[in-house]
Amino acid sequence: MDITHLIESFADFAKQKNIDRPTMIRILEDVFRNMIRKKYGVDDNFDIIINADKGDLEIYRIREIVDDDSEDIWDHDKISLTEAKKIEPDFEVGEEVSEQVGIEDFGRRAVTTARQTLMQKVKDLEKDILFQKYKDIVGEIMAGEVYQTLSREVLLTDGEGNEVAIPRTEQIPKDRYRKGENVRAIVHKVEMVNGNPKIVLSRTSPVFMERLFEQEVPEVYDGLITIKKIVREPGERAKVAVESYDDRIDPVGACVGMKGSRIHAIVRELQNENIDVINYTENLELYVQRALSPAKIVSVKIDKEKGRVSVYLKPDQVSLAIGKGGLNIKLASRLVGMEIDVFRELDEIHEEDVDLDEFSDEIESWVIDELKRIGLDSAKSVLSLNKEELVRRTDLEEETVENVLGVLKKEFE
Repeated sequence: MDITHLIESFADFAKQKNIDRPTMIRILEDVFRNMIRKKYGVDDNFDIIINADKGDLEIYRIREIVDDDSEDIWDHDKISLTEAKKIEPDFEVGEEVSEQVGIEDFGRRAVTTARQTLMQKVKDLEKDILFQKYKDIVGEIMAGEVYQTLSREVLLTDGEGNEVAIPRTEQIPKDRYRKGENVRAIVHKVEMVNGNPKIVLSRTSPVFMERLFEQEVPEVYDGLITIKKIVREPGERAKVAVESYDDRIDPVGACVGMKGSRIHAIVRELQNENIDVINYTENLELYVQRALSPAKIVSVKIDKEKGRVSVYLKPDQVSLAIGKGGLNIKLASRLVGMEIDVFRELDEIHEEDVDLDEFSDEIESWVIDELKRIGLDSAKSVLSLNKEELVRRTDLEEETVENVLGVLKKEFE
């Protein structure tokens, strides 16, 4: 590849990548100035003229003419009168000589090195362009095509063939990737690793869900409804707090859509993640009640100093508030930003009840365990059954049952 072809190829690449002309010329000039420095040691008395469109390159060495006996004759920017006259017979001392240097004067090795340097700069420029491109769209949704599934990450290619990755930690547990399929995710972060841009995508980030709401709910996209906060357990459950700036718009209804039409599209994208959309409010007590939906709360006590909320519910609502695997209360705590403690609100019948473990000094532990085995864990729950029923349902002797009933009855006399 000659210099003309080399410059033309670089100019074509620059146009494809939308590199501005000053940047393109600067890179070319840097490469050739490096070549000059290797041959002459300095480059400050050289002019480089590049016509990238035609692939032309002209290099001129500029020196001042000095007398043959001058002490400065060995300076890099000086030339003796005798040498100058070989270029042009009319030259005199004090004049400036501008001598064109042919590319062949640098030698084959120097030209090869220049080509390699330019190719490396092209690669570096491509990396920088890719890094800047994705850095500008962090937090935005993009689609990529799966081309390789690894144990720690899934690799995709974007529309220009660039590699992006979804690490295992940023994948929804239920996600299954097949080569060639299109996958949507947000650009989570962009970083340089060993000089190469690493583009990391995420499907577990709350921002991904927020962008999906913007795509499916016009009022969110237009700013009429604001998403105040999203908390997620990816692929399992999420809670989204929304607020409307227009009193005529019901934010929850708008986000869910007619018969769930809007939110169903988001749920499908997130592998059937259960999404609770709630109305945001500055009233913390009401916010807690909404966050623990679908459980119905009797009362709430807030301790802002300790950052804890005590919630009291009817016994049959406790499991709803806690949720499967404690997921509902965990997400509700994260949504309101305080630790939530759940307590049973006992009615009058249960208020005076006493846990069976309180009688461990009078009733042997194996007897208490046997009663618990059939679901009797309090004094009144045992007393609600007669002696015959207790004997029939447990492995206890009649005498033992009588003794237990006697102990428990004394407690309430």
